Amino acid sequence: MSFLTATDPTTGAVVRRVPAATPEEITATIDRAQAAFESWRTTSFDERADVLRAVAAHMRENVDQLGMVMTEEMGKPMTESRGEVNKAAWAAEHYAEHAAAYLTDEVIASDASSSYVQYLPLGPLLGVLPWNAPFWLAFRFCAPALMAGNTCVMKHDPHVPGCAEAIAGAFDAVGAPPGIFQALLAETGDVEQAIRDPRIQAVSFTGSERGGAAVASIAASEIKPTVLELGGSDPCVVLADADLTQAADVIALSRIINAGQSCIAAKRIIVERPVHDELVELLTERLSALVVGDPRDESTQVGPIARSDLRDNLHRQVTESVAAGARCVLGGELPDGDGWFYPVTLLTGVTPDMPACREETFGPVAAVVVADDADSALALANDTPYGLAASVWTTRERGEAMARDLFAGQVAVNGIVKSDPRLPSGGIKRSGYGRELGPHGIREFVNAQQVWVGPKRE
Repeated sequence: MSFLTATDPTTGAVVRRVPAATPEEITATIDRAQAAFESWRTTSFDERADVLRAVAAHMRENVDQLGMVMTEEMGKPMTESRGEVNKAAWAAEHYAEHAAAYLTDEVIASDASSSYVQYLPLGPLLGVLPWNAPFWLAFRFCAPALMAGNTCVMKHDPHVPGCAEAIAGAFDAVGAPPGIFQALLAETGDVEQAIRDPRIQAVSFTGSERGGAAVASIAASEIKPTVLELGGSDPCVVLADADLTQAADVIALSRIINAGQSCIAAKRIIVERPVHDELVELLTERLSALVVGDPRDESTQVGPIARSDLRDNLHRQVTESVAAGARCVLGGELPDGDGWFYPVTLLTGVTPDMPACREETFGPVAAVVVADDADSALALANDTPYGLAASVWTTRERGEAMARDLFAGQVAVNGIVKSDPRLPSGGIKRSGYGRELGPHGIREFVNAQQVWVGPKRE
């Protein structure tokens, strides 16, 4: 028998071992999802909304207990863990309120007496999710899918089995119809069986490029649609006319949320030369004041890296960049002691050929790149195989104009890049395809069925 093992990144101690699903158990899980779909698809939006609202209320009432599971399995500071549980609840509440409007029939004039498009559920969906935001990403996947009338099988990252069980447990706790949402505690290599099962109609994947390519190729071979949200090396462009104090505040926050382990964090800070030194000084003040420590401590702002291999790779990116000529203003040294902590690190003099700029950095490492002017800043921002998100700090008018020239799925002008249930998010290029959240997200996994009603009009 194989097991999924969760290790506390604060101490390195094993906190949970859960038996991995067997091939027979994977089939049984999908059996239940298919059986549940036959009745769930016929329920009204109001009935579905009642379930989602009840799940959201349960999560809000148990925010400390649920948040602690995240903190012990992947090191998220408790202040952020509570926020993530509440944000997941918000996603459920948002779709409970707005799904009916998002999926209302669309009348389109034609030669028919009546013609329209109606949005119908597909069936059981598979969500393959990562460890870095276990609750939020689960509800980003399941809230729109369930409100559309689909059922959901969630194959979470094997390093957060307790989170997966807690999420599924929220549905059980409120008496949700059995089978509409299930956690599939399977090893990564066994996800292919679930993708190829003929009853799984589509796949949502969030994670690495390599994982996304594998999932998409298997799904494509079965002619099943996918939505992919993959890596990002998001540029944050700061022009000379920016509000530098506000920009520094937001950049520092963006870079260290979840210990920097976020796909949409500001990673390449591209600064116009006239304000480069001043912004570096402001960032140094803010980053050096952050508290790194035990994520259970309410004063902690930056917790550990989730796994030792991830920390090792992050440190490689930093040391190779410094060896290539970058200047390490803060951090950059592996600390002694238990756990997989990494200091908040600020690199300047970074160039596009260095790992800190060329690769995605998943940790509290800010890489500052100098640009001669706005045009060169834009060119540097787009010089990446990724296209998840971007931000720009300048005047509103200039920022909105620049957004049209940034090759990214979402752009924040004078603000932090974030995911919001009301707004679609997703990437282009090697950051993936498709959209999640907002009205666009709920329409990814539905049958947009055209209906033509005669007689034909002359």
